Amino acid sequence: MAYRPSKRMKKTLLGGGAVVLLAGLNAPAALSFAEDRYHAYKIDQPAYKAEYGSWERVNIPKEYRTNAIHAALLHTGKVLIVAGSGNDEKHFDAGTFDTVLWDPAENTFQKIPTPEDFFCGGHAQLPDGRLLIAGGTARYEVLDDKVKRAGGGMRVKNENPDKPLKLKKGTVFRSPSGVEYRATFDVTVPKAKREFEVDYFENGQMKPWKTKVTAAEQRVFVEAVDEGPDAVTTDAAQYEIVGLKGKEADNSYGLAEKITMDKQDFQGIRAAYEFDPTAEKYIKVDPMKEARWYPTLVGLEDGRVLSVSGLDDVGAILPGDNEIYDPKTKKWSEGPFQYFPTYPALFLTKGGKLFYPGANAGYGPADKGREPGIWDIKKNTFTKVPGLTDTDQLETAASLMLPPVQDQKVMVLGGGGVGESKKSTARTAVIDLKEASPAFKPGPDLPQGTRYLNSVIMPDDTVFTTGGSEDYRGRSASNILKSQTYDPKTNTFKEAAEPTVGRNYHSEALLLPDGRVATFGSDSLYDDKDNTKLGKFEQRMEVYTPPALHRGKDKRPVIGNGPENAERGTTVTYESADADRIATARLMRPSAVTHTTDVEQRSIELGLKKAGGKLSVTVPDDPTLVPPGWYMLFVTDTDGIPSEAKWVKVG
Repeated sequence: MAYRPSKRMKKTLLGGGAVVLLAGLNAPAALSFAEDRYHAYKIDQPAYKAEYGSWERVNIPKEYRTNAIHAALLHTGKVLIVAGSGNDEKHFDAGTFDTVLWDPAENTFQKIPTPEDFFCGGHAQLPDGRLLIAGGTARYEVLDDKVKRAGGGMRVKNENPDKPLKLKKGTVFRSPSGVEYRATFDVTVPKAKREFEVDYFENGQMKPWKTKVTAAEQRVFVEAVDEGPDAVTTDAAQYEIVGLKGKEADNSYGLAEKITMDKQDFQGIRAAYEFDPTAEKYIKVDPMKEARWYPTLVGLEDGRVLSVSGLDDVGAILPGDNEIYDPKTKKWSEGPFQYFPTYPALFLTKGGKLFYPGANAGYGPADKGREPGIWDIKKNTFTKVPGLTDTDQLETAASLMLPPVQDQKVMVLGGGGVGESKKSTARTAVIDLKEASPAFKPGPDLPQGTRYLNSVIMPDDTVFTTGGSEDYRGRSASNILKSQTYDPKTNTFKEAAEPTVGRNYHSEALLLPDGRVATFGSDSLYDDKDNTKLGKFEQRMEVYTPPALHRGKDKRPVIGNGPENAERGTTVTYESADADRIATARLMRPSAVTHTTDVEQRSIELGLKKAGGKLSVTVPDDPTLVPPGWYMLFVTDTDGIPSEAKWVKVG
């Protein structure tokens, strides 16, 4: 009798066949799943971490998640994360501006009241540990096809020497032909300047004095009251300010060269504040003379801060009007006139000159201000330097002063074409500014063309680089989930652990006092390869732990008791049971980073002596190497394992 399976057996066999069939159909997915599981297993092994380091996500409570546009490390060890309106026009329209203060040691967060839209402003560390923040957003851009009302810059004149002119947002300007335009924000025009001329002759007689009045001026962006092209004008004209009466009307008027339906760019603000890390609040100081959006703020050797470039209050790139902030007086003064594209990387070098490697972010013509050079801000001369390749791909390039700063070497890494160009380069290059005729020399290539790369100086004199994208704002799913460490001594890259979160435009990375690297932000244009799904701002944070901290987790050298203040040119001593195995000591300036631009970070080599359980370190006697301010003191042992930082104020 032939064997016949039971109905139950048939069902079982059928089920087994289905499993086999499904497994065959889903083999690629199953293989991918297996590979992912194996990769997760591999990178979690102690040997892997000791070789490549590791990444860990930061647990952020929902109410503290924000669009990190700017990040700065404060001398309290906390990180100031500034969003402002966070590249979200709805937040701007609602006046909802955001700042979050993160304590990485405790992983706690707090909201900080934010008085202005600091989105795309500039920042710099001040000698007393406060953070200067200047500029930001007055108005979001309107693209060509979205412009409904003609708009343009209006120069508002005040000929009254006794009283400033204050106009509210919405003030109407009327053209000679009766077309009306509204101011898009408040504007205050200072008093006119009154000058006295003495000892002059008139009709053969000497007169004791006469008065000359020079009108004061301030700009404001205006839009036509009515929609449509009828309000477009390309003729210069004088405009009546509606609502003014009597002498105020006689002394005040507007002047405009042209008002068009062209694209209306972002516009900057003049506001400036200091963030006090102790009080944990913003403190208003005198505003800048010029409105700035996308400016660079760079600290000088005397503690003052130079503010450079940016889009002004009518959305035009500033032609070279720079200014200097004095933290002692809390006021601004005129700086040397020099043109740069927005967010130029400017590094304070030995002797007080600023070096511009050509790296920048954002706005400016392709044929102006793109060449690297040395800027003598006292003589206001700019000397170009040769040797750099791919000079048409310096926008969104990373750059830094290689450690230690005494070597006076500057590195450029990656970058892309101007604006929304698809171009990106894997080029790196290094220039030695100590040479008689400095010139860039090629460095090792990055794994691929990379824009928006973040670069962080580490306590062991290496540079950790991470993230970026190959295309503009991560377009076509081009985020690069790679990291690498650059060694200036060997001029080589070494692979590092891969991050799990992509970082491109509006991303940051900085060194924490415990020796790890925190990464924030990212603002992809699209979220898919076909560029059909609009991107979403990345609010997750990741922290990288370098290999040395895995190798020597329980062997980290410790800096013990010692002074919190150190003068340049002096030696200070700290207790340390690990003194005998210390190899190097570095002062590291805390970062203030945005748009791939971090001109604050620098690592300074200290003279080192060891004896009897004590470390003695000598600070260089040169303010152009060691500008005044707070620094992290790191020591590294003979195995390359760094201490945690001790905060030291250099006055």
